[in-house]
Amino acid sequence: MFRRLFWFLTGAATGVWATTKVNRALRRLSPDSLAAVAADRALETGARLRTFAHDVKAGMAQREVELHDALGLTGGDDARRRAPLELDTDLPAPRRGIAYNRYDRKDDH
Repeated sequence: MFRRLFWFLTGAATGVWATTKVNRALRRLSPDSLAAVAADRALETGARLRTFAHDVKAGMAQREVELHDALGLTGGDDARRRAPLELDTDLPAPRRGIAYNRYDRKDDH
């Protein structure tokens, strides 16, 4: 008698456990749940990308300050520092497939 009661209760508990697991899996795989999970992951990815972009901008600003210090452009008038580089106009016009720089001039050799 006790043996039968034990196995009956064990079977009932296993059935309840399995039913609960299946229902949870079905709820988790429903379209509404999948859409919510996708939206949460998209928001998380967007936050990570924003953090990455902020870190890149901070690194760029820090490197720009380092380069200005290294080139001696930190002091003095602001207009001189922001002036564009002048082009070397006495270089020959580049031909197709050939890149020229200022060291390619014939009179410098």
